[in-house]
Amino acid sequence: MSFLRLASLFVLGLALLAPAHAVRIKELAAVQGVRSNQLTGYGLVVGLDGSGDQTTQMPYTTQSVANYLQQLGITLPDIKASQLQLKNVAAVIVTAQLPAFAQPGQTVDVNVSSMGNAKSLRGGTLIATPLRGADGEIYALAQGNLVIGGAGAAAAGSKVQINQLNAGRVPNGAQVERAIATPLNEGDSINLGLNAADFETARRVAQAINTRMGSGRARALDGRTVQVQAPTEANARVSFIAQLEELTLDQPVPAARVVINARTGSVVLNQAVTLGPCAIAHGNLSITINSTPIISQPAPFSQGKTVVAEQASIQIKQEPGILIQVPNAPLLSDVVRALNALGASPQDLLAILQAIKASGALNAELEVI
Repeated sequence: MSFLRLASLFVLGLALLAPAHAVRIKELAAVQGVRSNQLTGYGLVVGLDGSGDQTTQMPYTTQSVANYLQQLGITLPDIKASQLQLKNVAAVIVTAQLPAFAQPGQTVDVNVSSMGNAKSLRGGTLIATPLRGADGEIYALAQGNLVIGGAGAAAAGSKVQINQLNAGRVPNGAQVERAIATPLNEGDSINLGLNAADFETARRVAQAINTRMGSGRARALDGRTVQVQAPTEANARVSFIAQLEELTLDQPVPAARVVINARTGSVVLNQAVTLGPCAIAHGNLSITINSTPIISQPAPFSQGKTVVAEQASIQIKQEPGILIQVPNAPLLSDVVRALNALGASPQDLLAILQAIKASGALNAELEVI
């Protein structure tokens, strides 16, 4: 498993070692202020096939239904509202992203997630749910039938489930009710925000703009922001930004980085990672525990009882370590070859790479996610 994974990293490394290719500015940066906004809301999903919330354990579902009926002119006594046994209703959280420049009447997709103990939202319908922004104002109204990308079946105590049944999506399920002002046409300049902070990338972006659109048009303010002089008229500014985003430049080599996912055991290295001279020893320690049942029979006429006991045996085996000497490894292929020589599992690589970094032999930033 380790060999296959590192072999794939080796192939990826060879591809990354190819000459730098040209990328567009729109792939490296975005206009500051032109962004989406997060919306969220609380609602109810109805029409479930007996898989909704257990209202005795989720009282807010019953309260929400009573409040909704009251808005429709149906009032329930408090004692009866608390005794409602609803099986086809589930309380949900609805989230959406309001894109930049979205106008009233346009639609956006929404995500619906159960917040109670509903077994499934499959076949349900989200009733009208206001979606609010961080300022508490309503910017969209969501409603529609849920699309669930899963299936489940249960019978006689057995259960089979594919994918997640407690979360779904309503395509074009929210209608925008209020627009958010986007400061695009303010001032005589715009700022480009790089996706990742890098001084070399900021310098190259400013240089490419000045080369194609005139000297002094752009300047790098820091490692993440490039200020560009732009027309003040709205139509001219849109055309200018469209041309700006299509400008190409050679992508600089990123900073050396090793990304480790401690939950899945994945290890990813970029093409700038190198190793200094070092020696690595690796060995495995395995512990085996066996449990054997032992039946104890009482003596005849002793009025004793037959007792079943467990006898455990523990074995500890330590395999000899592998000591390899790694010379200076200037290429990613050399790094992968050295790690393959250890024969370590992905989980072992996590500890090995951290130890190499601590020793100062790993010329890269180690990031654990």
